[in-house]
Amino acid sequence: MIDSKEASAALADIDDIVQRVKQSQLYELASLAAVWWGVVVFAANLVTWLWPIYAVYAWVAADALGVGGLIALRVLNPPHRHHGAGLDVRLLLVFVLFFALGYLCTNVVGHFGPRQLGAFWPIYFMLFYTLAGLWFGYAFVAIGLGISALTLIGFFYIGEAFPLWMAFVNGGGLILGGLWMRRI
Repeated sequence: MIDSKEASAALADIDDIVQRVKQSQLYELASLAAVWWGVVVFAANLVTWLWPIYAVYAWVAADALGVGGLIALRVLNPPHRHHGAGLDVRLLLVFVLFFALGYLCTNVVGHFGPRQLGAFWPIYFMLFYTLAGLWFGYAFVAIGLGISALTLIGFFYIGEAFPLWMAFVNGGGLILGGLWMRRI
């Protein structure tokens, strides 16, 4: 027989293991999402740098591919199957509200030029990444703050090569961050 102290300790150990498994599953899914967005953002920034006339099309395509990839990850992710696979309408609403607020800030309240847009959107994305980290783990905070800081450095100190800088900082940063989260 075990006494109540031993039982409490065993339950606390089980709870700790459950929490670590949940965080591990979250990091696995988040790392896939980060790598996906990193590849998409890297490509869009390269198009912006190489062929600026096509930048607007590249970013619309990047946003559509990025969101589509996240939805596919959510729908196809096995840990969610037992909760009822399918698309949660709230996920779509998150994206609609996210992009609507960004558009309102950049095109209605402020009239941002290409360079300002190139800095705003990564920082805006990383704000939510950093906020998520307050609940889900320090990796999100580190990635969000790191990419935001490097974006600002590039904005103020990198000239015409800013889109190329952002390909490596934002796209590359997300890819590296996603791979890093797989190791945590």
